[in-house]
Amino acid sequence: MAESAKGPYDRTIFYVSDGTGITAETFGHSLLSQFENMTLRQIRLPFIETLDKAEEALKRIRQQASVDGKRPIVFSTLVNPEINQVMRQAEVMFIDLFATFVEPLEHEFGVRSTHTVGRSHTAENSAQYQRRIAAINFSLAHDDGQSHHGLASADVILVGVSRCGKTPTSLYLAMQHGIKAANYPLIPEDFDRGRLPEALYQHRSKLFGLSITPERLAEVRYERRPNSRYASIENCRAEVADAEAMMRREGIRWLSSTTKSIEEIAATVLQTLQLH
Repeated sequence: MAESAKGPYDRTIFYVSDGTGITAETFGHSLLSQFENMTLRQIRLPFIETLDKAEEALKRIRQQASVDGKRPIVFSTLVNPEINQVMRQAEVMFIDLFATFVEPLEHEFGVRSTHTVGRSHTAENSAQYQRRIAAINFSLAHDDGQSHHGLASADVILVGVSRCGKTPTSLYLAMQHGIKAANYPLIPEDFDRGRLPEALYQHRSKLFGLSITPERLAEVRYERRPNSRYASIENCRAEVADAEAMMRREGIRWLSSTTKSIEEIAATVLQTLQLH
């Protein structure tokens, strides 16, 4: 169990689960993102699958409540009713995601759910799991234009200047959606030739471009190579202008990643290229 950090927090949020806690955390983040002026301490308590672990988690939550002087908020995806009951002994705002959504579905379907611990991560999803693993391996092998082999298997090929967000977007598409995403940097040599890398022309329909403001690009590059021409604002302005001009000339659909999250970029890619 992770220890809480000290700081001027408005409230402590716990994500409690008999599995990894990713589902509870993802849902909780979506709701909490609506409260922009809140400073929240967020703690994930995964693998609470026994009564002993539930008692330990309960103690941890009560201790934090005592320190904060405010009741914590708990997002739960616990399935076992006995463990769930233990956790409900805490004086918290308890948001039970399964009770909120599974019980109405049971009523609608007219059948009881299995209430099986870890059901969402069982072998029944092995085909999806294997597809995600294959997509991750593909994206790693085709990162930064390091391999032309197998591009015909790509679902999407991201292009753009160095450090505009191509690699994290490729990996997110692979991990979350099982999308085989390659990415290619657009470099000064491409701009001098006035052409994309030759290997991309036969896959034009799969291309999607990312751009970024020169100011933000300079900041990102400075962290990697401070005081270099690579990170200079003049060079960043030139590369971004050349890349955007090339994408317009080649008819490549693109967006600026400057103010967008990886999730937003990925959703736009999926929608634009109609990838399912």
